[in-house]
Amino acid sequence: MLKSKKKKAQKLQEILDSLDVYETPNIALEQYATPPHLAAQWMNIMAENTGEVEGKIIGDLGCGCGTLTIAAAVYGAEMCVGFDIDKSALEIAQRNKEDLELQNVDFVQCDVMDLNDSRWHKAFDTVVLNPPFGTKGNKGIDMMFLKTALSLARNSVYSLHKSSTIEHIKKKAKEWNVTIHPMYKMIFNLNKSYHRHKSNLRDIEVSVIRFILPEANKINL
Repeated sequence: MLKSKKKKAQKLQEILDSLDVYETPNIALEQYATPPHLAAQWMNIMAENTGEVEGKIIGDLGCGCGTLTIAAAVYGAEMCVGFDIDKSALEIAQRNKEDLELQNVDFVQCDVMDLNDSRWHKAFDTVVLNPPFGTKGNKGIDMMFLKTALSLARNSVYSLHKSSTIEHIKKKAKEWNVTIHPMYKMIFNLNKSYHRHKSNLRDIEVSVIRFILPEANKINL
């Protein structure tokens, strides 16, 4: 079984390695592609540990070039919808979808902040996101993305954050009445995304965190 899980994650990583990503990422939007090995491990954890991928309807906020959206689709989600404000990023995501001939993926251009009271309210079993960290003058934007994700999800949210912010996130989770479970920790090399700006960036420790909504807590009990 362990070998099978490892092979599935490796196969997914190979697929994600083939995706097109930003050639010139928009620094103001804090665009950086989710590393294929992180996305593959992320989906493997969701699928094998909590069963929240296969057969599920999944949303991806700030999807960029579609790495997490496509990862969930390949791993067996029933339907995946990625949201992003950047048209050029979504054009890359659409090409990736078409190259893989995926039928269970859609992309929507919009401002994520406009989704709170939209038709997408509680439309997803699970929402995943690799939000902007707020390092380019948008302090608190990671929490704004997360709050929006919680409004769209019925059961859970998986979000990537700087490990140094976990205590703050725990406080916000308590305020929002959601349960928090740090799931996976790694070093994120932003220099590879912004190779022309190495002097302003560094490797940072990040964590994938699972948030369980109150309704899901009651079901689990």
